[in-house]
Amino acid sequence: MCDICVINAVKDRMLSRRDFFRTTAAVGAAASLGAVAAAPPALAAGHGGVVDMSHKLSPEFPTFFGVPGISMEQQFNFAEHGFNLMNLSINEHTATHIDAPLHFSADGASVDEIPVRDLVVPLCVIDIAGKAEADPDAQVTPDDLKAWIAANGEIPDRACIAMHSGWAGKTDGPGYVGNDADGVKHFPGFHIEATQMLLEETTAVAMAVDTLSLDHGPSADFATHYAWLPSGRYGIENLAGLGDVPGAGATLVVGAPNHVGGTGGPARIFAMV
Repeated sequence: MCDICVINAVKDRMLSRRDFFRTTAAVGAAASLGAVAAAPPALAAGHGGVVDMSHKLSPEFPTFFGVPGISMEQQFNFAEHGFNLMNLSINEHTATHIDAPLHFSADGASVDEIPVRDLVVPLCVIDIAGKAEADPDAQVTPDDLKAWIAANGEIPDRACIAMHSGWAGKTDGPGYVGNDADGVKHFPGFHIEATQMLLEETTAVAMAVDTLSLDHGPSADFATHYAWLPSGRYGIENLAGLGDVPGAGATLVVGAPNHVGGTGGPARIFAMV
């Protein structure tokens, strides 16, 4: 079919589609008068709210390499074509995103191979915001994990362990990356000893940070990346909203991308609290 044929067909269908959706909405509203809608299972199990844990994906969001992580080109617009459509060019590791095992291993699982059951998981928030405010190179240590366990009990099976350093509020300034005169980055991350403790003593499937990297900024060897990801677990970087969720008890829902062979990708993530 030619391009102009497609465009005209879309325009011809617009009114009929609008009528369809209006009718569907009306039927749904009428049905709701006589029935109570069932809550999603997780909410029915005790969660009463949802917190957005994702930063918006835009060319302005800070990136590890200092170049825009996404570009957007409008190919079709409503005024001319009757619909809007953009072509996107995206670095997999920009804004709130997933690090798949493949990101730091030769043959690890790609992002589309992460099991769905590992994308809806208990959330454990390790709060190091106090020490990170005093030291931008602060790290989650085994002592921080032990303190969380003392306060909340054992880390749940197949959990996501998230570092709350307070960095999510710095994305609009140079402090988020923290480059010094020598080009060394300064932001918090997971210490390799804490990473090893999680690997050896828990069944955690995910590790998350509210910074650019699982490893803290000055890291030259990416020890946490190389220990965590090749083990088959995944990471989340640039997570938002950790100050708005409890230290324990929330459920994290990870809207991971599903492109074949991906080493990661931007994700829409939220917590049920």
